[in-house]
Amino acid sequence: MKIAIVGPAHPYKGGGARHTTELAHHLAAAGHDVIIESWRAQYPSRLYPGQQTVDVPEGVPYPRTRRRLAWYRPDGWLAEGRRLRPADLVVFALLTPLQVPAYLTIMTGLHRRARIAVICHNVLPHERRPADVPLVKALLRRADTVITHSAAQAAQARELAPGATVRTVAMPAHLPASVSPAQGTERAEVSAPVLARGDDPPEPPALAGAARPPKPPRPSARTSSPDPSARTRLIFFGIVRPYKGLDVLLRALARAPAHVTLTVAGEFWGDITKMDSLIAELGLAGRVTLRPGYVPADQIPALFGAADALVMPYREATASQNALLAFAHGVPVITTTAGALAESVRDGVDGLTCAPGDEKDLLRALEEISDPQVVRRLRAGIPAMDPDRGWADYLRVLLAG
Repeated sequence: MKIAIVGPAHPYKGGGARHTTELAHHLAAAGHDVIIESWRAQYPSRLYPGQQTVDVPEGVPYPRTRRRLAWYRPDGWLAEGRRLRPADLVVFALLTPLQVPAYLTIMTGLHRRARIAVICHNVLPHERRPADVPLVKALLRRADTVITHSAAQAAQARELAPGATVRTVAMPAHLPASVSPAQGTERAEVSAPVLARGDDPPEPPALAGAARPPKPPRPSARTSSPDPSARTRLIFFGIVRPYKGLDVLLRALARAPAHVTLTVAGEFWGDITKMDSLIAELGLAGRVTLRPGYVPADQIPALFGAADALVMPYREATASQNALLAFAHGVPVITTTAGALAESVRDGVDGLTCAPGDEKDLLRALEEISDPQVVRRLRAGIPAMDPDRGWADYLRVLLAG
């Protein structure tokens, strides 16, 4: 099958770009004729306050990636659609409604010869603009298939496009190259582009879809008191945005045992001084370390190697690779049950779960993880990572007619 994937890829960073790239690799390995149509300028920098691109790839780049799309060249969008007419399937990776005008224009150029699939990383953004709903509604109604990664996202897609064929499948692993043990520098061989002419400018192991083992009984009392001089080192990882609940984590941390510390590593979506002020107000200056800015893939192992647990205190969420990233480094996870986050964490086995936006419930989890025996027990429960697991099911759902 001739397949074109329209979405971000290297040098763009982040889970969306890695997913697009891994999807192309796996489709090509399955024998399909695949290209990626990516961006040379995805949207104005004023709309994305963080770092958009990186010099060093986060994974193995897909060799047949073309970067001809630009937000400021709508004429190029229509031309792209015409170039993709020989495709049997065109897959659009939706990460933000800002992409929708370009995607709709490309669809117009296709003249509906190809089957159209939209992969919704987020059906709607967590922080919405007035035009987001009508834009996404228009996109999903033009698709033959809509792919979502959780039941909640599927329901949202069906509400926006009642007549659409919406399918749900677990997000497969697409971790940075430095932590993907089965990902080498070689991939399936692919031939030269044939779809168009022109100049080129997890499912985690034993979790999704499988019966979970019963939770082990938690001790009603500690058998020994933790050494207060031994720190419990927590990490919050990734772009800091309001919906991710870092403020909730800080307020819970202020009431947690004093030997529990936190490192916040990632870009700040907005003014970092507000977080500085909250840390000072809560008296956490000696227990919280801020490491603002993008974390390159080759620095991730050392960062997680110095942590006892990853904390994901999200108020709301769709899906995230961060739990799998932590597991790949042998680090337990504390997560809220927002969205599909908790689907990759077995409460009391390889991590702890709590209610979203609930400072008291998160405090309970922090108090539990403050015991070194609990950390050791959760570490022992982390399954071995298979970065290719889940991709076979993902391709099956995507390619189903």
